[in-house]
This record gives sequence, structure tokens and C-alpha cells, in this order.
Amino acid sequence: MVPHIPISTIMTKNIIAISPREDLDRVEMLFNRHKIKHMPVVSHGVIVGMLSFTDLMRISFAESAAEGSRTVNSVVYNAFTIEQVMAKDVVTVSSDTSIKDVAKLLADREFHAVPVVDDGVPVGIVSSTDLLYYLVKQI
Repeated sequence: MVPHIPISTIMTKNIIAISPREDLDRVEMLFNRHKIKHMPVVSHGVIVGMLSFTDLMRISFAESAAEGSRTVNSVVYNAFTIEQVMAKDVVTVSSDTSIKDVAKLLADREFHAVPVVDDGVPVGIVSSTDLLYYLVKQI
């Protein structure tokens, strides 16, 4: 493998981002429709959080387990806001960060995705899945 290939070569450039005011039912639909697991939360063009599909499932499971129900519905989602569920301390990388450095960051910090930001503007997202596909191509 080449030591300094920029993350921009493997990142997803068409970001599906959401507003902190978004409805959690709609967010779940976006996760499913686009077959993604992570979305940056953007306010006024700035990333203010990250939301994962796992975050949604965590609150759904907690609520449904507490109620003794096995179904997830919009009643659960109406009890929470994106700001309550999202990760707020978002680590970002620039598009010229090496694939190796991003892989190390994800492994060390136990993240599964990181937004790519240049000059304060979100330009992409890279996930552990993107890194695995890259690795498979190299082998």
C-alpha cells in the first residue's frame, strides 16, 4: 500500500446530512433509503454532531424494552430530539488526511465514521466500511 493516499480518494462525497431539527422518523427513513449508517448533523453549514443508525436503534430498544413492546414506532421517536441522541464531540479530518491516519483514528477512537471537512465546509464522510473496501482492493 502507498503510505500517503488522501482520504478524498475513497470518501463518500455525496453527503446525506440532517438538521438538528429533523424528525427522527424521517431520519430512520433516510438511513434505510440510502443504505447508510451515519449522518452528520449540520446547522448553518457547520457539523454540530453525528448520528448513527445504532443511536436510533439504541433509543428504540430502550423505550420498547421499558414498555414491554417488541415494536418500534414513532411514539418512541417523538420522545427524543436529534440533539439528545447525536454525538456532539465530532472529530473531523481534512480531505488530504491519509487513509492510514484515518484508519488509525477510527481504530483508536472506536468510531465507525468520520466527516471530512475542508475550510469548515463538509465535503465528505468516510466509514469503516469504506476502509474495508479499500483494503480488499489492495489485497
